[in-house]
Amino acid sequence: MKLKNHRIDGIDYRAAKLIGGLITPEIIILHDTAGRLEKFNSRDYLASSPAVSVQFVVERDGTVSQLVPTNRRAAHAGQSSYHGRSGCNDFAIGIEIVNPGRMQRGAGGAVLAWWGQDFGPGGQIGGYTLADVETPEHGKGTWMAYTPEQIAAVEELAQALFAGIPTLRDITTHWYVSPGRKVDTNPLFPLEAIRARVLGRDDPAEAAAEAGSDVVGGDEFVQIETPGTTLNLRRWPSFNPNILAAIPDQAIVPVNREGLFGGRRWLNVTFGGLTGWIVATYAAPVRFGTGGHSPRIA
Repeated sequence: MKLKNHRIDGIDYRAAKLIGGLITPEIIILHDTAGRLEKFNSRDYLASSPAVSVQFVVERDGTVSQLVPTNRRAAHAGQSSYHGRSGCNDFAIGIEIVNPGRMQRGAGGAVLAWWGQDFGPGGQIGGYTLADVETPEHGKGTWMAYTPEQIAAVEELAQALFAGIPTLRDITTHWYVSPGRKVDTNPLFPLEAIRARVLGRDDPAEAAAEAGSDVVGGDEFVQIETPGTTLNLRRWPSFNPNILAAIPDQAIVPVNREGLFGGRRWLNVTFGGLTGWIVATYAAPVRFGTGGHSPRIA
C-alpha cells in the first residue's frame, strides 16, 4: 500500500456522503464497526450515512476501502479526547474494522449480537472464534476474534499512512479516546503489538514471551504430532490472531525456548526460516541416532 494525493493507491475509493473540511492528521483511531459481518455491509452504511463517516473500512477477509481522503475530516470519534486535546475528529484518521462488538450470552449457550444474530456456543454457527473476556476498559462481554487477514491489513495500512503522513505520531483506539462511552476495539485486538511494529518500538508481547520462558540447552528437537492436519506456528504464545505459518504433521523442528503461558506449555521453535511458538501438547521429543539421522520418538 502507498499513499498518494491523500488516498491509498490501488484500493477501492467510495466517497462518503459526509466529508468535512481539511485536517492535519496526528493520530490513527481504530474502531469496530459493531455491525453485521457481510462484506461491504458496514462500508456501504458508512458511505451513505448523513451522520457518521470514516476514512477506511477493513473487511473480515482483509479487503480495505477508503471513504474519506486522509486530509479531510470524518465523523467517527464523537465526543473524545486525546492527551488533553478534545474533538479527535479534527486531527485523527479513523479505521473501522468489521467486527460485531460486544455480544451477550443467551439461553442454551446462544451468543447474541446486538441485532439478534446468534453465533452459537463458541462461535460454532459460522466457525467464528469467540471468547469471554472482562477488562477495566471494556467491562464484561463475549467478543469475536479478528481474522489474521484483518490484523495484517490494519498493520499494512498503518505503515502506509505513517510513511506518507509526517505529522502522524500515534495509533490508538476508540475506547482510549472515549473512555466509559466506547469499548472498541475489543479486548482481543493486539493493539500494542501493532503499535510496536508500526512505530518501530519493542514488541511488548515478544518481550513478555522471552521474559516468561527459558532457553533450551543443547540440540533439542521435537516432531509435530497432528495426524491429518497441521500445527500453527505463532508469533507469540497465545491464540490471538498471530499465525506465522502452518507446520505439517511429522515435521521435525529445533527447540529454542520453552515456557508456561496461560496454563499451557509452549515451545519456541524454528521452521522454514521463521521462529515462533507452538503448543507443546502437539510435539514429541526426538532423539537422533549415532549418525545424526533416523530420528525416533524418545
